[in-house]
This record gives sequence, structure tokens and C-alpha cells, in this order.
Amino acid sequence: MTTESPATLRARYVEQAASDLEENRRLQQELTERIAVLKQEEALLSDILNLAEQYKGFADAPRLPEQAQDEPVVAKAKRTPPRAASRRPATAKAPSARSTAKKGAKGKTRQPLLGDLLADLLAHYDEPRLAKDLRDELLVKHPDRNPTPQVVRNTLESLVAKGRIRRQKKEGSVMYTLVKPDDREEGAPAGDAG
Repeated sequence: MTTESPATLRARYVEQAASDLEENRRLQQELTERIAVLKQEEALLSDILNLAEQYKGFADAPRLPEQAQDEPVVAKAKRTPPRAASRRPATAKAPSARSTAKKGAKGKTRQPLLGDLLADLLAHYDEPRLAKDLRDELLVKHPDRNPTPQVVRNTLESLVAKGRIRRQKKEGSVMYTLVKPDDREEGAPAGDAG
């Protein structure tokens, strides 16, 4: 057993503690960023649930309108606290999609819907594209838009459900292609193609 001087031991412990502290700070930063993303996704899902509850009584309930893209999700969540929403009377619920669209048309110009932007990107390709590639291209062409990868996948899946794009599974990856207007008329299936 070697004997080290107290100064050498202390220096090694200080170095190890500094290294551990730096690693902890890095992990805290990663967790803080992940929490922020999860809060945005939670707010989006909460909005979707609220919309689903509003549209329950309609005959065509599965066809929910796409989320308005001109207002950030986080701002919507802060505007209506979750407890207050359950206490207000039925007549004081959120404005209908129609009245919101009218207000948006009068006020500022609305941004195109995320689904429309993704469909436009897919229109430039004949071969299937990954959701990640579409998101990367969207961030380049529309730097003002920054949807999470999950929001892009959810939007693409909603376009699949509407028959606007087709999903293909290839070697464990899910890829998307635009359904051409003549394909829709022929009644081509919009589901999995392999």
C-alpha cells in the first residue's frame, strides 16, 4: 500500500469533485431541456383532449380540426389553468373553431398549418421520406417553425388517417409519401404498404 501525502489526496479529491459537479450540471441541463419539451407535449395533449370533449356530440367526432399554428402551445396552457377549466359552466367553454378562425382572419395573417407544410415538402419527392428528414427540411425552410419530432410524427399520422399521405414500413423505419390526387380517386388504401 502506497502512502500519499494529504496534499496529493486532497488535490485528487478536489479534481474528482469538480469533475462530478461538471457532469451533474450537464445532466441537469439535459433534464431541464427534456422537461421543457415534455411540458409542451403535455399542453398539446391537453388541448387535444379538450377539443375531443368539445366535439364528442357531433356526428363526425373523429375528424377534429388541426391545431392553430399561430399561437404557441405553452402560452395556451398558461392561459387556462387545468382546475379552472373544470369549474366553469358549460356556456363559458373555449370559443369554437369557427369563431377562432374569424378572429385570426381579422387580426394577423395566419401561418399555414403544419400538415400543409409537411404535405408540400412531400410533394417534392417521389420516394418515401422519414419523419426526421421532413422535420429537418421543415426547420431549414421554415425557421420560424420548430415542432418537436413527436408533433411532426403525429401530424404525419393524422395526414395518413385523412388519406392525404401514405405510410410505408421499410426495414423497421416508417416512411411517408404523398398520395397523388389521381391515386385518391382510384380509392388507393392509405394504410401500411409493407
